[in-house]
Amino acid sequence: MRAVKSSPPIRPPGVGAEKYDATTGAMLALLKYGSGMPFYRLERLQADLQIPLPASTQWEIVEDLARTLRPVLAALMQQAANGEVVHNNDTSMTVLALQRPDAPRGAPDDVAADRTGVFTSGIVATRDGHRIALFVTGRRHAGENLARILAERAADLGPPIQMCDALARNLPKPLAVIVGHCLAHARRHVVDVVPSFPADCRHILEALGTVYHHDAEARTQGLSPDTRLTYHQTHSGPVLEALHGWLTHQLDEHLVEPNSRLGQAIRYLLTHWTPLTLFLRQPGAPLDNSLCERALKKAILHRKNALFYRTPNGARVGDLFMSLIHTCELEHVNPFAYLTDLQRHADAMAANPAAWLPWNYQHALAATAAATA
Repeated sequence: MRAVKSSPPIRPPGVGAEKYDATTGAMLALLKYGSGMPFYRLERLQADLQIPLPASTQWEIVEDLARTLRPVLAALMQQAANGEVVHNNDTSMTVLALQRPDAPRGAPDDVAADRTGVFTSGIVATRDGHRIALFVTGRRHAGENLARILAERAADLGPPIQMCDALARNLPKPLAVIVGHCLAHARRHVVDVVPSFPADCRHILEALGTVYHHDAEARTQGLSPDTRLTYHQTHSGPVLEALHGWLTHQLDEHLVEPNSRLGQAIRYLLTHWTPLTLFLRQPGAPLDNSLCERALKKAILHRKNALFYRTPNGARVGDLFMSLIHTCELEHVNPFAYLTDLQRHADAMAANPAAWLPWNYQHALAATAAATA
């Protein structure tokens, strides 16, 4: 009997020779680090679909992809370093390898040797109308991570505006910044005591609500930073001046017990009044740190679903994808398409990462297509 030579299988159009194409890594990264779905849950889903994809294989795919995308993350960090406004804050995180008894308790440079906490710092910078989100996980606080980024700031640029809460660890020592404190954080102190002091709290909250209304009006009208500053000075300035007088009167006349919860909320407002009202003196200064608080929900979602990172390398991979994905979301760019296109044009991206940022990569795509036409 003569043997029949079998012909190779015919691949459907658009299917490459690789086992996993660019969309696989993009979707895994988006599900894991953008939507908080752990690898082991994806493994169960794939098994139910009769297309098994072990968690270990998923990790290998996203780790390889992270190596490819590191140049564009470095370019985003450079953009953030030169931003006009930077927001930062921390949330706690767990990295199992750093909990071992033999794990190093710090780093040889700017971290205390006895520090045991692990954090994910969220940093959101605005530059030329674009917003960049960065995540950094490790033993450093938000201020230390921000200092490492701002160290790359162009020498001819002045200090940026920094928005944070009043914790000293959020400041990028010893670098100079124009500090503003979060008005929403101060407001939260008042909201917490509304049931015990309804009338007094209502007076404070209505005044702050008027300020936020003015800021919303300025945003709706698309005012420039300088015009917005004048608008707030005209409309919000008198409201806050009256509120400051009222708060001072409550304590000076002993109308509120200083050590009560309301007294503590009032003392917080008065103690930090100057940075809380930076938007009345500095063009472009935001009212609060809500932009960063919303960004940190990415890390909190991961913590609630996956519970931890296994190693510092795993944390670095997660930080990279969260940074790229959330920057895309802030810029109203499709993160799945973005991660896919970066892989398909990896050589061009590596040669000029600054041309492949979420807000300008479509121009690079068009130029690449024209060059190959």
